Amino acid sequence: MNLPYNAFQLDQDPYEVRGFPHRLYIGGQWLPSSDGGLIEVTDPSSGAVIAAVPDATLEDAAAAVEAAAKAAKGWRETAPRKRSEILRRCFELMVERSETLAMLISLENGKAQRDARGEVAYAAEFFRWNAEEAVRITGEFGTAPSGTNRIVVDYQPIGICVLVTPWNFPAAMATRKIAPALAAGCTVILKPASETPLTADALAALYSEAGVPDGVVNVLTTSTPGPLTSAMLADPRVRKFSFTGSTGIGRALLAEAAKHVISCSMELGGNAPFIVFDDADLNAALDGAMIAKMRNAGEACTAANRIYVQSGIHDAFADGLSRRMAALKIGAGTRAETECGPMITRKAVDKIDRLVKDAVNRGAKVLCGGSVLEGDGFFYPPTVLSEVSPDADMAHEEIFGPVAPITRFESEAQAILHANNTEYGLAAYLYTRDVARGMRVASEIEAGMIGLNRGLMSDPAAPFGGVKQSGLGREGGQHHGIAEFMEAKYIAVTF
Repeated sequence: MNLPYNAFQLDQDPYEVRGFPHRLYIGGQWLPSSDGGLIEVTDPSSGAVIAAVPDATLEDAAAAVEAAAKAAKGWRETAPRKRSEILRRCFELMVERSETLAMLISLENGKAQRDARGEVAYAAEFFRWNAEEAVRITGEFGTAPSGTNRIVVDYQPIGICVLVTPWNFPAAMATRKIAPALAAGCTVILKPASETPLTADALAALYSEAGVPDGVVNVLTTSTPGPLTSAMLADPRVRKFSFTGSTGIGRALLAEAAKHVISCSMELGGNAPFIVFDDADLNAALDGAMIAKMRNAGEACTAANRIYVQSGIHDAFADGLSRRMAALKIGAGTRAETECGPMITRKAVDKIDRLVKDAVNRGAKVLCGGSVLEGDGFFYPPTVLSEVSPDADMAHEEIFGPVAPITRFESEAQAILHANNTEYGLAAYLYTRDVARGMRVASEIEAGMIGLNRGLMSDPAAPFGGVKQSGLGREGGQHHGIAEFMEAKYIAVTF
């Protein structure tokens, strides 16, 4: 079902808002939930309800698995070149509709337009990258060490995949999973976050227009993700589960998947350190900190959560960062001038406020921001704290907001100790002009991804993922992303 990407308009029908249908997308059909239930979607800039989407039931989940199963054989047997061309068309359509998609993301997520545009561009790249990789899936052929037979290894689609994505990057987190799964020949069921379902629906319409067959991609929106996910994982036809979200929920879902021995990819929480050594280029470090901290207003798992600055450069860095943060323009994400949008919910604001107050009570100094903004919407101002105690709650919890806590350090060994003093290990950043030191410290930091003199590391061509409690598996990269959706079959051959 192809649908027009119209100019944004609010319609009376809650299923039709801003040019897109917002129903369950199952087997190529746009459907209401089986019991008629709805989930309200709000604009975090104002708190106003802007749309409603179906609240899927267990019956709907079963229908989605059935649709994915019916489409599986045809998609699996589709020639890699054909799959590649369809993925490439998804990329092209996303680029063509980038402004429309960016505005939709800003509306339901609240992020500033510049961040939303960046997300759409990043999200589209997963289709281009995987379109190129889809035709390069090869097997292996060799001779057994005994010489008695040949070893043939064939890589095959793993099967039906259940994908669960978060609200902070509603386009990119979906395409980062969907694109490699489709390239591998799998069919999928996407469960987007209930806070930001509109982007997932808009993209589903786009996939259909690009030529993705009915049933290959299905989308379920629900307010009860636990029971629906459990029901889908219990279906023996489901063989892959990919989740991006908090570590706590990830642990529970891993336990659920273990009951059925389902392959899992988990991109979980982060607590990224940002280390600045005395010999760093100050302006470059400040530029990097603004990117690493304020991408999506700090609502990112890779966001710089703990900033460690060596004593010799500490004061200049703290002054420079507070000046830059204080100058950011706060407002609705849909406004062109906005540089820092709202948080996703009032609960998110309350958490940030709690963490800041705890740090201040432990001796931190507020250099800018530091208190909840009054008025409509879920806003918290860009905030810089100095002299933050390593014992502060925000040193151990994800802030997920525009707060930059700075802690002073003296030696390289102390910086590494601080950086690794967390259960998480997703991302880390460090700035130094000494390349040897940079590589040495990077090798010592317990994280799956390191930004060395860079405040942005995400790239579809690089493996994304963490260590320790930050998850399992990798998304993106040469072969890594597609490999998560394939299984190796060994065939022993005697001629």
